[in-house]
Amino acid sequence: MAIVVNLDVVLARRKMRSKELAERIGITEANVSLLKSGKVKGVRFDTLERICEVLDCQPGDILEWRRD
Repeated sequence: MAIVVNLDVVLARRKMRSKELAERIGITEANVSLLKSGKVKGVRFDTLERICEVLDCQPGDILEWRRD
């Protein structure tokens, strides 16, 4: 089972760059890049909340569970 991060899709729909998201939620652009690539083991709820607030979306728009 895998959790897929669709942050790049949501950013594209909102026509927003990673740099702008990073600035608006207060994390580094490198950390946004790691989130987009799915190379993180977890994400803090407060970070997820800020992402959802800025992108006007739900956590389920960003995170998806798929069977292997």
